[in-house]
Amino acid sequence: MRNKHKLLIEQLDSKLAEFRGAATVTIPEKGWIHTIRTALNMTMDQLGTKLNKTKGAVQKIEEREATGQITIHKLQKVGKALNMKLVYGFVPEDETIENLINIQAEKLARKIVLRTHQTMTLEDQGISDKKINASITDLANEIKREMRKSLWD
Repeated sequence: MRNKHKLLIEQLDSKLAEFRGAATVTIPEKGWIHTIRTALNMTMDQLGTKLNKTKGAVQKIEEREATGQITIHKLQKVGKALNMKLVYGFVPEDETIENLINIQAEKLARKIVLRTHQTMTLEDQGISDKKINASITDLANEIKREMRKSLWD
């Protein structure tokens, strides 16, 4: 990986470290806004007053959130009205971004090496499994070093 990318990945992994192991959060069926509002025993009218919106507008906001059609900006506004902050982000499923890159680089390298090996085998020039694995490792390291855009194809 180029130094710039490597540094960026390390910084990002460091920032995301506190979220690793966090439980997956299931969104309530009616959405967070409705769930929190009702838990606070707040009416739509009361939330509407805080947002400078009508009861009907609050209902639409709740419906949009429940169906995933709400903007982050709107969620932030509602959060502020509820005296809460919006927490938003992505956490890699494979522990770190570096691991994600390693897995993708290995997949791409394996695809390239095995495709080449197949052609060579047809021409009766196949190589051993040990050499195939070494080639995959070498190519994966090269792909990571160069941070090829093809990594995500």
